[in-house]
Amino acid sequence: MSLVKSKQRVADHGEVFTPQWMVEAMLDLVKGETERIDSRFLEPACGSGNFLVQILKRKLAAVDVKFGKSEFEKRHYALFGLMCIYGVELLPDNIVECRNNLLEIFAEYLGLDEADDLWRAASFVLTQNLVHGDALTMLDSNKQPITFAEWGYLGKGKFQRRDFRFDVLTHSSAFSAEDSLFAHLGRHEIFAPIRTYPTRTIGELASEVTL
Repeated sequence: MSLVKSKQRVADHGEVFTPQWMVEAMLDLVKGETERIDSRFLEPACGSGNFLVQILKRKLAAVDVKFGKSEFEKRHYALFGLMCIYGVELLPDNIVECRNNLLEIFAEYLGLDEADDLWRAASFVLTQNLVHGDALTMLDSNKQPITFAEWGYLGKGKFQRRDFRFDVLTHSSAFSAEDSLFAHLGRHEIFAPIRTYPTRTIGELASEVTL
């Protein structure tokens, strides 16, 4: 594949795509994490998803090993693996392509089409996890603070969502530094969600999709 879409985009945005062999080599440096279903990855300049696609493939392979004999668990843990992947991208065509690429991999793995609630639930999750915005300013395309959804799988088909501000998560490590003004604060006080949602099933997540 070409590593650039246009010279102008390279000049304007520094856009260059990482070749697959390099993506795989870099992910192998954290191989154990890429093969954990619940490990969370954030790509702050995700482009069309070269890194995120390969991370998803590794997570789905782990799902197959652990839950391949149970269709119920396989479907739910595959969605949970997708829920643990995040990205921010400045260019609007790239973020659309990234979401589509991840959804295609996910749907192919489970044999889904657009009529399936799980396809629609995954589509909704990707609109929340892959943000059109600027990771440097930590603002989305509407100039609002970027927020990310932390998803948890509670078992028995139930998912929990809590939203956090990206800038708070990024800066919080400084708060807990030894002898700092905020050293006395507990972790639960630093990582306070801005919103907590009721538990949701796949069907309920699917109903969140805007047609």
